[in-house]
This record gives sequence, C-alpha cells and structure tokens, in this order.
Amino acid sequence: MKFLRNIALVASGIALLTATSTNASTPASGSDGSLEWRTLTSMDLPAKALHFKRSLDGKYLFVLTEDHRVLVYDQRNTLQGSIPVDPGVTDLDIAPQGQLLYLIDTEKQVTTTLAIDFVVDIDTSNSAYKGNIDAPVTVVVFSDFQ
Repeated sequence: MKFLRNIALVASGIALLTATSTNASTPASGSDGSLEWRTLTSMDLPAKALHFKRSLDGKYLFVLTEDHRVLVYDQRNTLQGSIPVDPGVTDLDIAPQGQLLYLIDTEKQVTTTLAIDFVVDIDTSNSAYKGNIDAPVTVVVFSDFQ
C-alpha cells in the first residue's frame, strides 16, 4: 500500500522561490524513490534572494535580497512593502506572527530588531459617525465581537 504525505518544499505554500525566469530547471512535479513533489506556486522577485522566512501563521513572507532590502509579501504573494537594510545584513529571522524582524549584520557584527506594523485601510464610508466627516483622525470601534 502506498501512502502519500504532502510535504511543502518551503513553508506555507511557496514551493518554488526563484528570482530568474520561469524557465527554471526545477520540474513542476516529479518523484524520486518514495518522495513525490509538485509546485504549488512560483513568483518572480525583483532582485536575487539571499534568504527568506515565512511567519509561522503563514501570513507573511520576508525576503532578504542582494540589493539590500527586505521584501514583505502577503499570502497572495502581493508585495506589501520593502525595508532598506545595511549592506552587511546577511541573515534575517522573524517573530512567530511577523511583528518583529531580526537582522544580522556580519560586517558591523551587530543584530538589529525592527518592530513591524501593517497599515490596514478600513472602509467607513457607509458607517455611522459622530463629528466632522473630514476629521484628520477617525476612531473606529468594533462592538459586535462576533
């Protein structure tokens, strides 16, 4: 009896990460001995990837690139933004939900911790409001908790 065990080649849905064209030499699927694989997704990167980490909750992918940036992608592989880093940064790690980014600079022999916040737009156009509709700050209260 043959049992298949689904193994993600790279965590949480990114099976093949490449900065080159889609004509990569990795086959889309195949097998070797008792191992079988298939590509789940693939995405082109704007620069050569040096290192990457995915948050444990699977929501974000952080990619350290050769042009000294950390690219942050969401679950749909949509670029959320990029963080410039020093040229000596050679490795990164993240907190479980992606709220902290740890950078290792081997040239300066220093580690840096960055707090990461994601800005989310909330459409309040059809919501009840009190005060000036054009106020520079809007306080939103979620009271249903369901």
